[in-house]
Amino acid sequence: MNVTQVLNWIIRTASELETNLVSVERVNEYCKNTEEDLWEKDVQLPANWPSEGKVQFVDYSTRYRQETDLVIKDLNVDFDSLQKIGIVGRTGAGKSSITLALFRLIEPASGKILIDNVDITKLGLHDLRLKNQALSIIPQDPVLFTGTLRWNLDPFNQYTDEEIYRSLELAHLDNFVKNLQEGIMHKISEGGENLSVGQRQLVCLARALLKKSKILVLDEATASVDYATDELIQKTIRTEFKNCTTITIAHRINTILDSDKILVLDKGKKIEYENPDSLLKDTNSQFYSLAKSANAI
Repeated sequence: MNVTQVLNWIIRTASELETNLVSVERVNEYCKNTEEDLWEKDVQLPANWPSEGKVQFVDYSTRYRQETDLVIKDLNVDFDSLQKIGIVGRTGAGKSSITLALFRLIEPASGKILIDNVDITKLGLHDLRLKNQALSIIPQDPVLFTGTLRWNLDPFNQYTDEEIYRSLELAHLDNFVKNLQEGIMHKISEGGENLSVGQRQLVCLARALLKKSKILVLDEATASVDYATDELIQKTIRTEFKNCTTITIAHRINTILDSDKILVLDKGKKIEYENPDSLLKDTNSQFYSLAKSANAI
């Protein structure tokens, strides 16, 4: 065996070792994850829950893992029914932690979250996320799976083709789908790689339109799309989600200037919570500073 062969073997072995160590690290990380709560619980809810879409954080604190610092600290805030709420803050302020808390991807360290006066920790995760259509989300990074476009929109086969096409029309995807040879049976690759970022985001919008949830969360949903797609999404949200409570985690300040209220977070704490006009009139407010630095005013 010559020197070149030995060096190639060392490089290949080192690469394989690195890959295996990453796998071991991931398995170890998953083993440390806190087990999720029960998928279903024997809880009697009103048939139309949630009927209003009111959200309350009551003395709420949370962290990602037991040994880590709190990411939301003693939050007390009410999002009234049908209000459009904008949430802003610098990186690490706790904005996306609000989303994780609502879907119970992280659990409270103290306090509680109420949706229409029901403590969400008393619910099974199925009741919260799926069965009662309480929550919908359009995330910053759209989640699509290998399968048909129809299956990605309706994995439990709850809706008719007519309803699917209507949601695609409202999401401004109808022309795109009409030009596909297989229509809604078009095959989506893993992660939606055969769609553009904007198209993936609009698919998530169509999914939310189908669910007709009382609470819609947009977690920096337009941060990665162009301004044309952003405008399409904002237009649809204003018209088609007017009968639900909308919570927008904002990357572009201009997208939340028409909100009913703005929640400003800093290091997990509520700094300001007021209508945007009042905050912008106060040149000492943190929201004014954020808006000015983003050239939104």
